[in-house]
Amino acid sequence: MKLRVLLVLALFSVVSSGLYAQAQADDPVSLVENITGQIFTDVTEHLEEYTANPQLLEDLVRRDLIPLLDIDYSARLILGRAGRGLDKQKIDEFATCMSNLLISRYSKGLLTFASKIKLQVLPQRGELDEKLTRVRTRVTLPEGGEAPVDYAFHKTPEGWKAFDVVVEGISYVTTYRNQIMPEVQADGIDSVIERLSTGQLQLAD
Repeated sequence: MKLRVLLVLALFSVVSSGLYAQAQADDPVSLVENITGQIFTDVTEHLEEYTANPQLLEDLVRRDLIPLLDIDYSARLILGRAGRGLDKQKIDEFATCMSNLLISRYSKGLLTFASKIKLQVLPQRGELDEKLTRVRTRVTLPEGGEAPVDYAFHKTPEGWKAFDVVVEGISYVTTYRNQIMPEVQADGIDSVIERLSTGQLQLAD
């Protein structure tokens, strides 16, 4: 449960109000600092409305999530060796499938945890690296205590985008790759996309 809570925070504190924040920040640390808590405030203030109509929250997450995540790059990392030789169309389909899965899963988590978690952004270490810059944060958990959550960013033609979240040393990309890559190697990408879309293939956090 702790890992899922942290992933909810890690994904959505970064991406809330994404387009506005991207326009206002020119480095990953500022990006995270500018937008931390915005979506949590929104959910807390409209909790009753979102609880009655969860689709509204999914729409909010979809609008604000995609612009600040490099979904295609993350999808390629998750597929790993199993993605070699796949047509771009298939990778795009898989990326869309994964983004839909995350939006559905973490929208539900936000309803439960948005008002119960606090996040502190730590100062940047060293110079920015356009290939990989980590933003370090500390999360205060509802039951007490803190846990480290790092965001992995890289610079794209559209600006800085997050492609991985590392929670207590556990990478979101690695966690999903360990589950998905063997499935693709065994049954093929089409089977995996179909089973993820229909819920037949369940991924653990």
